[in-house]
Amino acid sequence: MPAAVRAARRIVVPRRHAFDEPLLLQSGARLVDYELAYETYGTLNADRSNAVLVCHALNASHHVAGLHILDDGTEDAGWWDNMVGPGKPVDTDRFFVLGVNNPGSCFGSTGPSTIDPATGRPYGASFPVVTVEDWVDAQARLADVLGIERFAAVMGGSLGGMQALAWSTRYPERVAHCVSIASTAKLSAQNIAFNDVARQAILTDPDFRGGDFQAVGVVPRNGLRVARMIGHITYLSDDDMAEKFGRTLKADDLAFGYGAEFEIESYLRYQGDKFSAYFDANSYLLITKALDYFDPAAAFDGSLTRALAAATASFLIVSFTTDWRFAPERSREVVKALLDNRHPVTYAEIDAPHGHDAFLLDDARYHRLVAAYFDRIHVAIVAARAAA
Repeated sequence: MPAAVRAARRIVVPRRHAFDEPLLLQSGARLVDYELAYETYGTLNADRSNAVLVCHALNASHHVAGLHILDDGTEDAGWWDNMVGPGKPVDTDRFFVLGVNNPGSCFGSTGPSTIDPATGRPYGASFPVVTVEDWVDAQARLADVLGIERFAAVMGGSLGGMQALAWSTRYPERVAHCVSIASTAKLSAQNIAFNDVARQAILTDPDFRGGDFQAVGVVPRNGLRVARMIGHITYLSDDDMAEKFGRTLKADDLAFGYGAEFEIESYLRYQGDKFSAYFDANSYLLITKALDYFDPAAAFDGSLTRALAAATASFLIVSFTTDWRFAPERSREVVKALLDNRHPVTYAEIDAPHGHDAFLLDDARYHRLVAAYFDRIHVAIVAARAAA
């Protein structure tokens, strides 16, 4: 990487904050003596009005943008580095961006692989089930620590978009804008089914050991591989797979066996191997359950309109035409509920070929849309400060 480019993408050092006040979870359990890992980008202005919270999806983390140094000394770019940074759609020359690793994950915040101080062993299977609402509550506590009373925007894609929606109703007075991308207000039965098949791959791996595999020094790699392969298939569109791989064989002739003969098989196995080397199996179970459980309308007799009535934010909702995991129809349901409540909402349906993963990729129309929306937020912040 050229020195000038590397300088523009500064090295970011994660921080941690330890909480000694228990976090009461939706399940009724309590998370005691927990830590949250987080990163920040940009500068918080004097009246703390330019803060943006970015919520992460399943296998992402607090490392949203910039570069950080891995244990082996190599550099790794943030998972949304094309979206967040100086001069990018969420411009850190204007905004102070906060990325938080959710409890239950395996990237620094307290989770199943963390040592339980009560036992001296990893939490493992004893770590309590967490929900999207639990994560939002934990993020709100960290915002309190940082002195952020109100976010200029809370944004996220996929599972991160669910968290943004939850913020808009759980802490309506603390969110000026909610940006939910490639997301949904609840999973379909098909999505829950995919998640359960992936979980079963882990749960039935002999090395899972009832969730306490870490204590005996093994990893359920085969289960994690299969879970990732299942998930990855759902993130891509049929057209995208056809364009990238088609029916191309790795060799000239059929082997008449069960190895990875097609390029797509080789790709999925590679993704599974890579994932199994860095992700915790218990975290995968917890996070997919949080996905399944999210349904804000459930407390309102299934009415999403009533569920979103408490929101006071303005909304940007974005979907992608080939995303069959979180299809545009699901975003339109959210938009309708917002309009029913007369909430200000901007909706865009981007014609992109990449399936669910489109929210992570470079698409000029998508990025221009987000940039324009955040330009409006910035203008409003500047005007409000000038009038104060």
